[in-house]
Amino acid sequence: MKERFSLRTVRKKILMLSKLAGIALIVSYILSTGLPISQDASFLLWLGFVLLLVLGIDFFMGRFITKPMSRLNASAKRMAELDFSAPCDLVSTDEFGELSVSLNTMAENLQQALARLEDANTQLERDVEKERLLLAERKELVDSLSHEMKTPLGIIRAYAEGLQDETDEAKKQKYAQIIVSEVERMNDLIVTLLDLSALESGAAQLNITRFDFVELVETVAGRLLIDTPDADFELQYELPEQKVFVRTDHKRMVQVLDNLIVNAKKNIVPGGVLRLELTVEDGALHFSIFNQGRPIPESDLPKIWTKFYRDSRAEYSGSGLGLSIVAQILSMQNLPYGAENQTDGVRFWFNIPVM
Repeated sequence: MKERFSLRTVRKKILMLSKLAGIALIVSYILSTGLPISQDASFLLWLGFVLLLVLGIDFFMGRFITKPMSRLNASAKRMAELDFSAPCDLVSTDEFGELSVSLNTMAENLQQALARLEDANTQLERDVEKERLLLAERKELVDSLSHEMKTPLGIIRAYAEGLQDETDEAKKQKYAQIIVSEVERMNDLIVTLLDLSALESGAAQLNITRFDFVELVETVAGRLLIDTPDADFELQYELPEQKVFVRTDHKRMVQVLDNLIVNAKKNIVPGGVLRLELTVEDGALHFSIFNQGRPIPESDLPKIWTKFYRDSRAEYSGSGLGLSIVAQILSMQNLPYGAENQTDGVRFWFNIPVM
């Protein structure tokens, strides 16, 4: 019985309101005609009651139907424009309340679906960009190899042709040695360029360990600077007496030291000074290597870290990739580095936090 007379649906509310209006209309007519007044006055009184009844019905119809519909319509418009910032706040036990709950549920599901779609699109854009970069790197690798191979291939061809026509055994031996040397140069270039490409693309990962950097510098410098009987330079160095530990990639830092020391040896003037310094200050280890020689043009200083950079005044030598590898390894570890001209030479440096 309670469920039968409940107002949980819009239809029941309208039926109940119309029934009450009809009853009120009949009762008001009976009452107005039964009063001891004239017929015209009775009609006017009943007409006034009818106007009040119409206004009351209009009020309740607006409350039960018009206003809920307007709020639902406004919420639906916002959701159609993909604005989910304000959910529908209509609370009711009838169909409008159920529709409000359904709208909010739909909006929440749609918002989650759009978020997943946006994440998928973002990932797709990243994948496309990654693929584009890989294609660009492959093209750059092929172009770079093609460009850099021209010189050694030209030398090999020239000496190979000379070897065919040469009858002097001493010259043949010399030509053969030059060909072997250029082949080795080509192999070193390819290996170095592939290693640099792996670093740039992220295919090669760093292996971070804690070790004594002073010992590493002593080992590398001893191999490249001290154990060289044909060295034509004056070596000066300053190293800490105690151990200094850092956290970095041991193998890659050997590459960094190798390339910086070899670069300094290659550009030092005969009999010039090569100065290596390793100092600790403000919680950081400061490495620098200075070679006495010609300065680098100021306009070229930013270019020395790029691939295949060579001083235009230098003869054909090296791959032009050593400083690029140094820059890539140090950048991957967010370690500051640089190069600067000094009065009579060039100084390269980098810093590592002490651990």
